[in-house]
Amino acid sequence: MHAPVRNWHADPVGILTWNFTRTIELEDRALAHVRSVVFTKLRRGESFAYSWENTVERGSGRNSVWFGPDIPVTFEFFGERDIPLNPRWVRALMTAANSPGGLVLVPEPDQEPSDAPRAPDGPQAAARGRQAP
Repeated sequence: MHAPVRNWHADPVGILTWNFTRTIELEDRALAHVRSVVFTKLRRGESFAYSWENTVERGSGRNSVWFGPDIPVTFEFFGERDIPLNPRWVRALMTAANSPGGLVLVPEPDQEPSDAPRAPDGPQAAARGRQAP
């Protein structure tokens, strides 16, 4: 059984709206990672399920929706504009999305030092063709 989705971070809460009818609240950080996976899957033309558990405050219970290329979805963020993505978390969420059970929000793993967002090395980075993440 998976933990309620609102326990991972204390970030501002964003909203995922599915098919104009269903809204799902997630902390902005988690929502940014879910968005990355959803957009990747939909760009590939892949359909998949997304399942979550409501918190006690929201009445408990389990929910699922089906994502497909023809189903509209929107993501609204209410906190900072750019949320750096943890590549390990994106991979863990993508693994879940590719499984028979579909996408579920798993806890964010620690970033490896090589995964941490880096600042560009200055003008030399551009000259070498290196891009900052």
